[in-house]
Amino acid sequence: MKFGIFYEHQIPRPWEDGDEHKLLKDALDQVELADRLGFDHVWEVEHHFLEEYSHSSAPEVFLAAASQRTTNIRLGHGIVLLPGGYNHTARVVERINTLDLLSDGRVEFGTGESSSNAELDGFGVDRATKRAQWLDHIEAATRMMVEEPFAGWDGEHLQMPAR
Repeated sequence: MKFGIFYEHQIPRPWEDGDEHKLLKDALDQVELADRLGFDHVWEVEHHFLEEYSHSSAPEVFLAAASQRTTNIRLGHGIVLLPGGYNHTARVVERINTLDLLSDGRVEFGTGESSSNAELDGFGVDRATKRAQWLDHIEAATRMMVEEPFAGWDGEHLQMPAR
C-alpha cells in the first residue's frame, strides 16, 4: 500500500488578508512532514476561477517549492489542464521537465480537460471539441517528452514545428 496527500487549497469566505499565504505555507509544511514520515506522493490540482473550492491555479509553482523542501516524496500533477485554451502544450512540457530536473526525477504527470463551467467559459474552451483537443494535445505532449529531436506535430487542434 502507498500513501499520499492531495491538495486543492480550499478557503471558505470570508477571506482575510494573508489567508492564501498561510494556506500555502501550511501546505508546504505538511508536504515536508509527509516526506519525513515516508509518504509516497503528493498531488496538486490545477483549477481556475473556483474561489472557495480551490486556490490552486499554479500547481507547478507549489510543487517546485515542495521539491526544494523534500527529498523522496513523488510530486504529482493531478491534473494539468491541457486543451490549448488553458495551457499551451509546449509550455506544459517545459514546466513538467523543469520540475522533474529540480526534483531529481520525482514528477508524476497527470492531465485532463476540465468540466467546470467557470474554467471552460473563463478560458473560452469549446465544450464540443474539448475532448478532441485534449487527445490531440496529450499525444503531442507525450511525443515532445520523448522524441529527440521532436519531429513536429500537425494535429487538428495543435500544430508545432520540429525542434
